[in-house]
Amino acid sequence: MREVCQPFQPEAPANSVDWSRFANLVRSGRRFLLTTHVRPDCDALGSTLAMTAIVEQLGKEAWIVADFDVPPRFQFLDPNKKIQRLGRDVAKDRLPMFDVLMVLDTSAWAQLGAMGEVIRATSAQKIVLDHHVSADDLGAEVFRDTRAEATGRLVYEAALHLGATLTPQIATLLFAALATDTGWFRFASTTAATYRLAGLLTEAGVEPDALYRALYENDSVGRLRLIGQAMARVQTDLQGRLIYTWITQDDFAACGALASDSEDVINLLFAVGSAEVAIILVEQASGGFKISFRSRCGLDCARLAEQFGGGGHRAAAGALVSAPLPIARTKVLDAVRSAMQ
Repeated sequence: MREVCQPFQPEAPANSVDWSRFANLVRSGRRFLLTTHVRPDCDALGSTLAMTAIVEQLGKEAWIVADFDVPPRFQFLDPNKKIQRLGRDVAKDRLPMFDVLMVLDTSAWAQLGAMGEVIRATSAQKIVLDHHVSADDLGAEVFRDTRAEATGRLVYEAALHLGATLTPQIATLLFAALATDTGWFRFASTTAATYRLAGLLTEAGVEPDALYRALYENDSVGRLRLIGQAMARVQTDLQGRLIYTWITQDDFAACGALASDSEDVINLLFAVGSAEVAIILVEQASGGFKISFRSRCGLDCARLAEQFGGGGHRAAAGALVSAPLPIARTKVLDAVRSAMQ
């Protein structure tokens, strides 16, 4: 990582966000507790770690506590182990003193796990910074722009309005958030502004080739076997417009794979040219199936997911269905077929 630092530069501000209000809330706080959603992706991790570094740069204290272990393939993003697991690294009644609680990359109770109890119980100022369409009322001030391609974009804009410095560390975390949430700049959410921001982050010290290798060329044999298992049972419907597969707990065990190894597998289904909608059902150790929806047509994945208590974006969303595989699969496929016809 090249050791350079640059001032933040304006880049396509998110006009729907009241950044003056956000900056005032951050400046008025002294001790911050930050959290993000369970089953974290790089946008969640990168955005939360970058915001923590920004808050600390302003001379404030900040801690990250969440209800998950950082997946092994993403641990390089948090070499100093800033992210603590609630209930293991820190007990609910032993949390550090904080006067601001910030939730990033979600505002859904179902995605917060045990941190939901902390959020409900606290009397501290609560802030949500998010780009998802679906949302619950967390009793927080919400700073949301659903046009943003990643929450990492919003963290960049927040830092700009806070007068923070774009260090190589922060730039790398934000690039990871931006690049992964756009499928390494191939999803429809990618715009000219996305590339301009990626360029600014690269100038600040990001090494995209090294980051890509760390994210996508560092898989375990177990993950490769799991991908093979999922691809081997792929099925299509509606003349190939709908494509789907599933992963069970037995698959994880047989392949020697981790729960986090199922991340991004759904995107491989779009290698089939006729596919307009992709679905993957992943059995959870706690029971039920996590359903991921992807669309590259007019289908609204967020609305589909909301039918099952989930949410997300128009082109990508998720939900949890508490039912055995045959029932969960039938319910989900029936809903998708109905929406596509």
